[in-house]
Amino acid sequence: MLDQREVAKNFEAVVARLQDRKGSLDLTEVKTLFAERKVLHVEVEGLQAKRNAANEEMKKLAKSDPKALESARGELKAVSSGIKEKEARLTELEEKLEKLMLVIPNVPHASVPTGASEADNQVVRTWGEKPNLLFTPRQHFEVGEKLGMLDFERAAKVSGSRFAFLKGPLARLERALASFMIDQHVQRGYEELLPPYLVTRQSMTGTGQLPKFEEDAFKTAGEHELFLIPTAEVPVTNFHHDEILEGATLPRKYCAFSPCFRAEAGSAGKDTRGLIRMHQFHKVELVQFVRPEESQAALEALTADAARILELLGLHHRVTLLCTADMGFASTKTYDLEVWLPGQQAYREISSCSSFGDFQARRAKIRFRPAQGEKPQLLHTLNGSGLAVGRTLVAILENYQREDGTVAIPEVLRPYLGGLDALRPV
Repeated sequence: MLDQREVAKNFEAVVARLQDRKGSLDLTEVKTLFAERKVLHVEVEGLQAKRNAANEEMKKLAKSDPKALESARGELKAVSSGIKEKEARLTELEEKLEKLMLVIPNVPHASVPTGASEADNQVVRTWGEKPNLLFTPRQHFEVGEKLGMLDFERAAKVSGSRFAFLKGPLARLERALASFMIDQHVQRGYEELLPPYLVTRQSMTGTGQLPKFEEDAFKTAGEHELFLIPTAEVPVTNFHHDEILEGATLPRKYCAFSPCFRAEAGSAGKDTRGLIRMHQFHKVELVQFVRPEESQAALEALTADAARILELLGLHHRVTLLCTADMGFASTKTYDLEVWLPGQQAYREISSCSSFGDFQARRAKIRFRPAQGEKPQLLHTLNGSGLAVGRTLVAILENYQREDGTVAIPEVLRPYLGGLDALRPV
């Protein structure tokens, strides 16, 4: 959530930067409410001053003029009634502004390029080379089905579309990937959390999924409403909800493996085959809590931590800085890691690494004390996929496939698989 004081103070500049984001954004009502609130504050202060003066006057009249005292009491009552009426309106305005602010996206950082679509994203670096396959590469779902280890038909029978069964060594490979990723991040200073997979509305609101994206969420029915997490970002960020952290303990760095559940509202017709866009998938999430002055450097480091997994797996990829039109709702700056998929002959997102400034911290009430005795202030949050496990599996199937239908296992994963060096048809 944006700081209302900053929005009111720099309204035109904020609106101009927000308009660079994709979609229309009308803040006319916000501006109107800001103006009315300002007038009401002045009026209330005036009436309060008048009430204070009347109270002093009544003290004098009580001693010198009892008749005038009754008249003064009437005037004081009218002033108090006016204050009560205007304060009630102020409360109403604050509630309206709070709801409006919850659906206003974050302001892009000054270093984010202005753009109209994803075509305006900027590739900042690449790593490795595209594999030199001497045959026509298959897409991952063809590879998995030919191995006899990927079953969409039975998953559809059980759960509907956008689900899959992974079988035998392929299922084991997915588990191995998650363990490998977690181990690597723990070695680099992240603390592992195993989070809840169901969270409250408050938690979803704290990270920015609600209220704007409720249609993308799965939730329970009945008296006790809970949401299936779309990413471990939600429970891990809210791990410190309504807390004040000591500055000496920052940065706090966490990693978490979890399933992720997404309704994928509005994605009809997109990636209908394969494992790219599923209702349920696994992901390893990286979350950091840092001092405001360290957040940009932390974003670079977090992105490098995620990219390192791709490097260790030998997967060619690029790092892309998203333009204003392609950024997520809560992000102030985002890098996407895009891995090369030979079967698709395209780069596909495998991680999104973002800095949120104090946007999430304000919603989730997460602060830190810079030093002993100092006033607490909002910290900055960051997160990124380190990595999306299913999409990493996709990348391995496509990049390590062989003409005979087998798939080589990257060397760094073999210890997690008892030395298994390849997937072979069953």
